[in-house]
Amino acid sequence: MSRVAWVFPGQGCQYPGMGKQLYDNYAVARETFETADEVLGFRLSELIFSGPADELILTHNAQPAILVVSVACARVLRSLGLRPHMVAGFSLGEYTALVVAESLAFEDAVALTRRRGLYMQEACPPGTGSMAAVMGMAYAELEAICFAASKHGVVTSANYNCPGQIVISGETNAVAHVCKTVAERGGRTVPIPVSAPFHSPLMEPAARKLQADLERIQIRPPSVPVYTNVTGKTVSCPQEIKQTLVRQVTSPVLWQVAVENMIGDGASLFIEVGPGKALSGFGRRIDPKIPFVKFGTPEDLDDVLDSHKEAWLE
Repeated sequence: MSRVAWVFPGQGCQYPGMGKQLYDNYAVARETFETADEVLGFRLSELIFSGPADELILTHNAQPAILVVSVACARVLRSLGLRPHMVAGFSLGEYTALVVAESLAFEDAVALTRRRGLYMQEACPPGTGSMAAVMGMAYAELEAICFAASKHGVVTSANYNCPGQIVISGETNAVAHVCKTVAERGGRTVPIPVSAPFHSPLMEPAARKLQADLERIQIRPPSVPVYTNVTGKTVSCPQEIKQTLVRQVTSPVLWQVAVENMIGDGASLFIEVGPGKALSGFGRRIDPKIPFVKFGTPEDLDDVLDSHKEAWLE
């Protein structure tokens, strides 16, 4: 029997209207949005469905919003009898993975990601930090460019997405210098639509605050393997999970390593659960032989069901 991996997106995939069709068509999705609204004490669902986009992109809004939409997607799949054999989430998506693996309560995850976003934004006010994807540049060469640009401010590799793509993060001026040098050397850069420089040393104040919050939260051993961003390997001890979530804030996301490890452990079908399709794109570059299918709207369901049906149904 095939083994199915569910993977969950991180910040940058948000857009007004995401999840609305699921809300309209599935009671389990509607309940998910309503629960989040109750936890936060305001209509997050209204911001998700109607925007404005410049409010939704703010870290403290985008993080719980993407979590809620992704969990709603996962609950729709579960309501249809579908289950993952293993899970992973990209940055913020790791919280979704822990919810789906029954390690972290959904209500706690909603509150945590809201505060995580606030802490990250407080650590680096809007406009002072940024991120950019770098394509067509060897790892060693990019590291040397970042080192040279560090005289202009903090800048470091933050996400190892797939072969040929690394994301950098840091102070806006330093990131701009790296992008300029990459272009001069024949590479390409694309700005990432986030409002803080995630996975960089600039997030250390946020990590300290998040650690205090996590100590008050109950984490249980996950029901399925969860592959972490910090190492790309599984973690099951509740205290170790908390430590990884703290380290994740300032550490690079080893996404390619995590996906390769999941494939090595038998994953033969990946479902990207939540808004966007970036993880599917990364996956096809990591291993073109492995199918990646996305599920973020009801229209995606046929593709999900058609992909190795015997791997899904219990």
